[in-house]
Amino acid sequence: MVSVRETHFNHQQFQLDDWINRYIFDEEDAKALEQLFIELLTDKADKPALLQAELFERTREMVEILAPLNMDIDTLKAAVLFVLLDAEKLTQEFIEEQYDASLASLVRSAITMEAIGALKTNPHSKTSSSQIDNIRKMLLAMVEDVRAVVIKLAERVCLLRAVKNEDEETRVLLAREIVDIYAPLANRLGIGQLKWELEDISFRYLHPETYVDIAKQLDGKRLDRESFVDAFVAELQGKLDKEHIRAKVYGRPKHIYSIWRKMQGKDLKFDELFDVRAVRVVTDRLQDCYSALGVVHTLWHHIPNEFDDYVANPKPNGYQSIHTIVVGPEGKTVEIQIRTQEMHEDAELGVAAHWKYKEGKSSGKPNGYEEKINWLRKILQWQDDVSESGNLVDEVRSQVFEDRVYVFTPKGEVIDMPAGCTVLDFAYYVHSQVGHRCIGAKVEGRIVPFTYQVQTGERVEIITAKQPNPKRDWLNPNMGYVKASRTRSKIQHWFKQQDKDKNSAAGKEMLEAELARLDLSIKDAQSAVERFNMLNLDDLLAGIGGGDVRLNQVVNHIQSQFKNKKTEAEASAVEDLLKKGQARKTTQGKGQIEVNGVGNLMSHLARCCQPVAGDEIIGFITKGRGISVHRDDCEQVKELMRVQPERSVDVIWGENYSGGYKVNLKIIANDRTGLLRDVTTVLAAEKSNVLNMSSSSDTKKQLATVELELELYNVEGLSRLVAKLLQIEGVFEARRQ
Repeated sequence: MVSVRETHFNHQQFQLDDWINRYIFDEEDAKALEQLFIELLTDKADKPALLQAELFERTREMVEILAPLNMDIDTLKAAVLFVLLDAEKLTQEFIEEQYDASLASLVRSAITMEAIGALKTNPHSKTSSSQIDNIRKMLLAMVEDVRAVVIKLAERVCLLRAVKNEDEETRVLLAREIVDIYAPLANRLGIGQLKWELEDISFRYLHPETYVDIAKQLDGKRLDRESFVDAFVAELQGKLDKEHIRAKVYGRPKHIYSIWRKMQGKDLKFDELFDVRAVRVVTDRLQDCYSALGVVHTLWHHIPNEFDDYVANPKPNGYQSIHTIVVGPEGKTVEIQIRTQEMHEDAELGVAAHWKYKEGKSSGKPNGYEEKINWLRKILQWQDDVSESGNLVDEVRSQVFEDRVYVFTPKGEVIDMPAGCTVLDFAYYVHSQVGHRCIGAKVEGRIVPFTYQVQTGERVEIITAKQPNPKRDWLNPNMGYVKASRTRSKIQHWFKQQDKDKNSAAGKEMLEAELARLDLSIKDAQSAVERFNMLNLDDLLAGIGGGDVRLNQVVNHIQSQFKNKKTEAEASAVEDLLKKGQARKTTQGKGQIEVNGVGNLMSHLARCCQPVAGDEIIGFITKGRGISVHRDDCEQVKELMRVQPERSVDVIWGENYSGGYKVNLKIIANDRTGLLRDVTTVLAAEKSNVLNMSSSSDTKKQLATVELELELYNVEGLSRLVAKLLQIEGVFEARRQ
């Protein structure tokens, strides 16, 4: 069953003032709304009226939906402007210029409700950070001004009716969104009037045949049911009056969607439902509820399993009422709801019931902390109702609900922060200067330490000093004062501004000491200024001293710049050595190896250990390549001899040997400028033939590695060369590979 309003009929004679007075009883409010309509309906010199026929009907319907919910005049005016803004007849800038700030803010909050549609995205679409940000803003707007939510719900009711003549796909998609998102939200906020209307119209679009079938069964038995209910109401009202219980009894309309839900949930047919016939008892006082219940159960037998006391145990959305089902006259069951007038308003209007000038007419919208806490809890609970609404839900739950906390200032403003933030983080989220001057904090009026982690719904008050005085300990991660990177950066910025001169001197000292170790000077740091986005060298040094720029990153950059500019002397020395080594390559001569006193046998030097004349050697007979000659300490030949000992032979260096042998050397040293020059100088002095040379640098460890392929003639020459290399400054390892 859905509501029928004036705008659903065509009226040839429409009087604006009469229509407004039927919905707005306050003379001043009625005049303000009428003035807004006249302004929007009047043609201007340069353009026609903004409210044309279709938009005018929509704004009327919005007012007719919202006014019975006891919404204030600002909400009604914002709903009218929202329709025009949504139709792109007005801009947000125009509204902010032409209307007062509170009204413009409410319209802006209503627009942020559009983010709720992101919860119904394609299951295969990718969650964007902008969607998450918009949903978070929407939630904050919902908590700050719940009227924006009511405006959005009313707009959805209008839209559901407007698409009744559209194609089936359009109706079904909209109805599914309403059932998944908006109806649960209306339920959580306790706005029963809108909840039932949203659900019934959506049900008509989603299950048209079932809807028509249930409606026909209701209509078919309406006369009998109405006469039965009228007689039941009269009998109960008379009994309550006789017992001096102040209460009003009347029949209650049944909603088709709720009937279908009960039929589905309990697997019942229409005729088997207990509560097709329904009566409501509204009392003046709470104690009268239970007195009325006693009268009901005295008159008729009740069904024990169908009794619920939501007064003692309210529903999560705050709904309170006593439900009971009795077997009435003719053996027919009747559902009876018993509640106070205040409970009734709460059930029908939800949060709107608390809105009407709770803090006095001059205050506009209420800023009551307790009210906002209540709304926040309901909104956070609502996310559980949309757990199957789309692929954004997991992301929203983690980034908006689980990974965020919503904390209140003493004035009732909401601060959105990452989960785990401390009261010191809260101070900096309120304002940088509040954080800088923070000397203490209270949570719910109780003094807490700076390390206290705030929870959603708490009210935090910051105690401040007259002058800013942050502590460096706040930046220590081990002490747990701050959690948010935003807070940390604000504290670092403050110290950076306060201690720039001191940081610059400290940074210069640190950088000079490190560059001196690498044979570089502070002048060489100029190349790093642009790399680290600094204006000048002083800023770079202050950044190093203040910890904003890492010292090793600057040093590595400077060192890399100089490595790319090697001196021509170093490059020339390497090139000469390589040319000289290649020119003096010799082939191994006959008679270099003798096997058991016999020379000129096919043999070769093993690559695994590369023996040099003078090394103790041993031979191993290969298949097809003659004798492989190894150093006697070679691990590879030891393994071969263990498997095939019969293939080993004794070998010695031949007397006629005059060729060179290839040897690989590896040098590891502290990375510094001029290292390669010193290595090549030693190689040239020892007259070593360099066949190949390569070098690499590990900037993190500040180490350089040089790998050489040399031609040597005996082991004594190799030992002498290694000793000379180890004498070079910074070289701590030179070994044969």
